[in-house]
Amino acid sequence: MSQKMESIMKKITVAKVVLNMGVGKSGDPIEKAKRALEQISGQKPNPRAAKATQRDWGVHKGEPIGVAVTIRKKPALELIKRLISAKGSQLKGSSFDEFGNVSFGIREHIDIPGVKYDPDVGIVGLNITISLTRPGFGIRFRSKHKASIGNTHRITAQDAKDFLAREFGVQVV
Repeated sequence: MSQKMESIMKKITVAKVVLNMGVGKSGDPIEKAKRALEQISGQKPNPRAAKATQRDWGVHKGEPIGVAVTIRKKPALELIKRLISAKGSQLKGSSFDEFGNVSFGIREHIDIPGVKYDPDVGIVGLNITISLTRPGFGIRFRSKHKASIGNTHRITAQDAKDFLAREFGVQVV
C-alpha cells in the first residue's frame, strides 16, 4: 500500500490566462471589445496592432485591430472556473497542445457567469488561452545561463487534461 510520491518539481500550476478579441478594424469596435474584456476580467485590456498592411481589408500596419488582457495568480484561477462553466465544463481534446497550453473560444461573452448584457457593447466572442507551468520553466526565458526544458519535465497534453479535470472538473470530449 505504498503510494508513489510525486516530486514538488512536477507540480503543475496555472501560469496565466490570456483573453483575446480580434476585431479586425479600429475605432468603435475596438472600444466595445475593450469594455467587454474589462467587464469579464476586471483588468484594463491592451490594444494589439496590425503587423502588416492588408489593402483588401482596409487595415494599415500599426493600426489597432484587436485587444487582449493577461490575468495571473489567484484572479486567473477564479476566472478559469467562470470560463469553464460557460463551456459547460467540457473542452475538446484538440484544444490541448504538447506544451501545456489550452485554447478555446466562447461565441457569446454573456454566457460567462457574472457578465451582464450591455447594449453599448452588444454580444461579442473571444478566444481564451490557459498556459500551464511547472517549477523550473523560467530557465527558458532568463538572460544568463538559458537552457531548454527536458522532455520528462514538459507538460504533455495528457498532463494538462488530467490537471484541468482534477482542479476544475473539466471533461474532455
